[in-house]
Amino acid sequence: MPRRPSYQEPAALEALGERSDPIAELHAAHETAAALLHAGHAATDPEVTRRLVALVDDIGLPTVADLWAARPAHSLPGALYRLYLVREWIRSDPDAVAREYAAGIRTAEPNHAVAGAEPPGPDEVRRVADEILRGAFTGDFALALERAAAFCHVVVSGRAELARRSTDLGRAGRLQHLARDLTTNARLWRAGTLE
Repeated sequence: MPRRPSYQEPAALEALGERSDPIAELHAAHETAAALLHAGHAATDPEVTRRLVALVDDIGLPTVADLWAARPAHSLPGALYRLYLVREWIRSDPDAVAREYAAGIRTAEPNHAVAGAEPPGPDEVRRVADEILRGAFTGDFALALERAAAFCHVVVSGRAELARRSTDLGRAGRLQHLARDLTTNARLWRAGTLE
């Protein structure tokens, strides 16, 4: 036999533990992403931009992921999360990324021109990662997304080139998917529909 729910005092509900509020989480994700972009575009102090680029260095990728990773790929928080993710991926193993990027230049020349990593050594790919994210806050956000996508496309081509000698194609597929998300986000931003 069904029972009617009993009334609980607010203090008793709080004692049960913190409950997640999906609407509050959704608003927090979108508002923080919009606030960071606005702060970057409004800043005249280069230190503000440096701190925005290094945000994940200060608070950690898991913190950013908790806030933004669950949002759709084609949303403002999803786009910013992916830009930070690209930067962290490059910075986590710049030697391997530079090797993969260099291997992909020949077959992905137009993307190489957009990405702007020249010459593609470890220091250069780290610099490009920071430049792409800096551009999201100081320049055209869509261009930053396109540069990140182009960078990913070159690395995917490089991985395919290097994969002839290995069996690791799964990582290239995930990176290709990330590049497509970034490209779509750039188109949505230009259309004014990336929210």
